[in-house]
Amino acid sequence: MTKGINYWAFQPESDGSGMDPRKAMDLAANLGFDAFELTIDSRDGPLSFAMSRSEAEAIRRHAERIGISLSTLASGAAWSESPTHPDPAVRRQAQQNTRRLIEIASWLGVDTLLYLPGMVSAVFVPDFVPQRYDLVLDRSRESLEAVLPDAEKAGVRLGIENVWNRFLLSPVEMKEYIDSFSTELIGSYFDIGNCLLYGHPEHWIEILGSRILAVHMKDFRVEVGNLNGFVDLLAGDVDFDACFQAFRSVEYDGPFTVEYVPGIPGAPEKGAAAMMLLEERWRNA
Repeated sequence: MTKGINYWAFQPESDGSGMDPRKAMDLAANLGFDAFELTIDSRDGPLSFAMSRSEAEAIRRHAERIGISLSTLASGAAWSESPTHPDPAVRRQAQQNTRRLIEIASWLGVDTLLYLPGMVSAVFVPDFVPQRYDLVLDRSRESLEAVLPDAEKAGVRLGIENVWNRFLLSPVEMKEYIDSFSTELIGSYFDIGNCLLYGHPEHWIEILGSRILAVHMKDFRVEVGNLNGFVDLLAGDVDFDACFQAFRSVEYDGPFTVEYVPGIPGAPEKGAAAMMLLEERWRNA
């Protein structure tokens, strides 16, 4: 098992700025993680759209020195500038954001970029006017096709995440959506916890199969039924043994990345302890 953790899991510095990514990678390596997912959210700070090639390559070299893999890259920019926004200007900006992320990913040596394909609506974007599902589907295809040449040129895969966007809600629909592009550069960035409210992750894994490019590790309590239902790994309702058996059956060999949002005290340590226990269960799956 390749155990990973994302940059969001690490607390900001006391002055409110983000932790230096090299320091975060050092901490992750010391906690026993094999991989690290960098996250880009803003246009300033230690990880931003303004990152230069030399800065990205310096981070890449540091990861190589300490023996930690940089295989995935994530960003939350598509929530505010969605590729399926009703305003064409916002959609164009979302495409430019994706092109920039693809470029940064190539500099970092990352092979998979987490891609948010759009949204009908989202509970954590309260000001967004809900969009009709079929229109979101059309805009999503148009936006993804627009950036696919950039992904092909850079050799960066686009992992479409199942996320709380009220879009692509079943594994069958996700599978058909991915297959419609007829390229191995588009696949699934599968989030185990995100689908538990409306499905069973082991079924998603079996149906998506080799389309799964990367995995986010989260846990969720179904009885809570809202954003407060996300809990520490092994504290929720995910049947990890069933998931691991499904991953084995489809021969998945990519990273399992612990995903936390900013501001969770002790998240890296909790994630490391849980992943050590899960690694043993993975061996026995």
